Amino acid sequence: MTEKFIIHVLISFIRLINMFTKKWKTSERIYDVIRERSVKIKVSDGISLDCDIFRPNTEGKFPVILSAHPYDKYGQTEPIQVGGYSNVEKAIEERRRGTLEAGDPNFFVRRGYVHVILNVRGTGDSEGYYEFLGPREVQDIYEVIERLAEFPWSNGNIGTFGVSYFAMIALAVAAKNPPHLKCIFAPWGSTDPYRDMFYQGGILAGKYVVDFAKFLQESNTRVNKEFSRDELEKIDALLKDPDITALPELREALLNPEKDLNPFIVKILIHQLYDDFWRERTVDLEKIRIPSYLGGDWANYGFHLPAAFRAWDKIRAPKKLTIGPPYFLDRPVYQLQYEALRWFDYWLRGIDTGINEEKPIKIFVMGSNKWRESEEWPLPETKWVPFYLHERGILSVHEFWDNESSDSYFDSPWARGYAKYVTPKFVEETEIVGPPILELFLSTTDNEVLLSIRLLEIDEKGNERVLTGAWLRGSQKQIDEKQSIPWSFYYKHENREQLEPNKIYKFKIEIVPTANLFRPGNRLGLLISSSDPPSSPYEAGPTSRHIKRQRPSRITIYHDKDHPSALWVPIISGNIIGTYLSMF
Repeated sequence: MTEKFIIHVLISFIRLINMFTKKWKTSERIYDVIRERSVKIKVSDGISLDCDIFRPNTEGKFPVILSAHPYDKYGQTEPIQVGGYSNVEKAIEERRRGTLEAGDPNFFVRRGYVHVILNVRGTGDSEGYYEFLGPREVQDIYEVIERLAEFPWSNGNIGTFGVSYFAMIALAVAAKNPPHLKCIFAPWGSTDPYRDMFYQGGILAGKYVVDFAKFLQESNTRVNKEFSRDELEKIDALLKDPDITALPELREALLNPEKDLNPFIVKILIHQLYDDFWRERTVDLEKIRIPSYLGGDWANYGFHLPAAFRAWDKIRAPKKLTIGPPYFLDRPVYQLQYEALRWFDYWLRGIDTGINEEKPIKIFVMGSNKWRESEEWPLPETKWVPFYLHERGILSVHEFWDNESSDSYFDSPWARGYAKYVTPKFVEETEIVGPPILELFLSTTDNEVLLSIRLLEIDEKGNERVLTGAWLRGSQKQIDEKQSIPWSFYYKHENREQLEPNKIYKFKIEIVPTANLFRPGNRLGLLISSSDPPSSPYEAGPTSRHIKRQRPSRITIYHDKDHPSALWVPIISGNIIGTYLSMF
């Protein structure tokens, strides 16, 4: 038996462990991996960016996958035990796992790809100052993509891989359409840092700002510590804002704006409204002509999830959208590696993996734990049914009775109240998929109100589970009607209009989409508060980290024939008869 024959048999066996069907198969797993550490790539302003290059151990030209990030590079690729997303240190961890999102280069390289993992400027061993998705950072990645096309081991076809920040920078550079960027695999990627990351509904996610700075600190991030006179004046004004200074870390950053990574925190605090700072960091999705793989999970409703649907709506290029179960991906990210391989095989190698023959949208429905597929979003069978807010905390399709009045709750550092409305039990399986809408008539004794909304599933034993939520600062409730559609509102967030105490205002609140099957006996709940409730165990991102109003107030919710507060529920199946107030 010759050595050549043995090698042929071994290769044939290896090929069997790849993904395949009767019609197609993915790239074969036949290569070993060469690792080149700390390679420098110089960009046009003279700055050198640091990257690690993983490539097949053979001569030839291969497609290239780029993963760009601002985090510690060694955690991305060194062999560590797989674990869940962690935002805080656990007993067995000295560092959190949240930033380990580049994927496993061994997986791609063994199948004939070069995987380049690069630190953006000002992070790790890359030179310069960190820009946080600023124009120069995006330009850097554009230039790196074009430079990677020139390496002797590159066939000129470049893709991107990674979630969260990796996906965010990929979407940003895709809007500039580099000639050699052929596709991006960019699920879990925010596209508007103001609305998605730091100011949901115009409310500062103060604790998340601090947490993000801690992530950056782990990668030796350097930031520009210079402030203009106008910025210094804004810092002085912020120090007089009790809602912000109530969080000790924010107060410390404002008192010492040039210390460590405080300049990053302070920049976020200075720009409280959607101004040019945020506009130049918002992805112009309509300019993207690069095939884009989008997605997220239902637990991430306070972070990346809204952007997935926004990108699906705006991108005018081949695209796919996958929204998965309510769990953030394991670290390092690996669950989507075969889906990514099918995507790259098709767009970077011209292999028909069947991925474009499938329906472009895959939605995991909680409760049934099954997938729905569709050509469009919201799903074509969606109907929005109004459930009215009633006295005694009832949420029902029943019209208002005569002389219905209102409910009130107190909000202060001494007592954070809430109002809660619950449907009767569902008597048939009811599938809710899409963006709920809340129309709320409300007054406050203050000149401001912070609204934190949660949608709940309540089982027959009374156990509650958060499905999704929304936030809105009352003084920033202005909607751009031209950029809005009946089920999705675009809030301007360009200025604040103080509320008149005790005046009744109408608020239109878009709740982040969800997908859940309600079993008979379960109920739908609506929680309205002015502060975040504790996070559910599976939630990730800034869902319970927003600042709180320090001035005491009494908030009143009106629900009567003249003030028809209602929750529009996106129902795709069931609820033909509806719920029974009589409970039979």
